[in-house]
Amino acid sequence: MKSMNQLVRDAYNKCAKDYSLTRDLFKNKKYLEMLSEYLKPNSEILDIGCGAGKPIDEYLVSKEHKVTGIDISEKQIELAKINVPKVTYLVGDMSEMNFPNNSFNAVVSFYAIFHIPREDHLDLFKKILKMLKPGGLFLTTLGFDDWEGSEEFHGVTMHWSQYGKDKNLELIKQAGFEIIKTEVDESGGEHHFVVLAKKM
Repeated sequence: MKSMNQLVRDAYNKCAKDYSLTRDLFKNKKYLEMLSEYLKPNSEILDIGCGAGKPIDEYLVSKEHKVTGIDISEKQIELAKINVPKVTYLVGDMSEMNFPNNSFNAVVSFYAIFHIPREDHLDLFKKILKMLKPGGLFLTTLGFDDWEGSEEFHGVTMHWSQYGKDKNLELIKQAGFEIIKTEVDESGGEHHFVVLAKKM
């Protein structure tokens, strides 16, 4: 039986092109601008669940940052390499990432972490903390409501596993982060919990 992560990979491989056409329904520029206020040019940034590279990596590259993107979907990475060729793209499962400690000035992850089992979220946050340099930043979107389930999504069955915003905040703090800012984003007709946190 396939794991949830494998099911998500298969689903995004099937819907990669269709999903990328509607990705910008979610307006993330203001959060990226907020992150950029804390970063120097040529910062090393990891994008977890980078998808097809637009608009997140495209924006970060435009601000002269050095970006690495990782995504579980081979088809998404194929699109990303075409869309934003200046980024280093890798196919991989975020649950199995193995970047060295103190590698990045920032880690970003939009609409991705709730696609792995929520019991794995704390371990992922701890791993991200280790990958960040001292003072490094973590910008992410997480679940707004406590929910696990599957729904039709761009013509495929997609799977989610998320906690509500209070539990998400608790886990990020438990992992060792200091919270800088939180916000509930309602773009695209959905609710997502946006967190900007810092490694002390």
